[in-house]
Amino acid sequence: MTDESNKDTKKCGGKGKAMLAYGIIQLGSSFISALALATIALNLCSMTKEAKVFNECVEEIKASGQSTSSAVKFCNGGK
Repeated sequence: MTDESNKDTKKCGGKGKAMLAYGIIQLGSSFISALALATIALNLCSMTKEAKVFNECVEEIKASGQSTSSAVKFCNGGK
């Protein structure tokens, strides 16, 4: 009986290693996806702040009597 047990164990050895490798790869890809989503979220926050500052600039220039297109041009760095 011990010979049969050893043969069964040897047959399953390859499957166990493959499943372990699959699990590690799956966890690694999940971690990379989470990291990428966090990076995207942080970039969106900074873009929101930049858009707010740009809108405030446009409103300030429009309040001084210039047209909207002139205000946008000025806030984009034009003269």
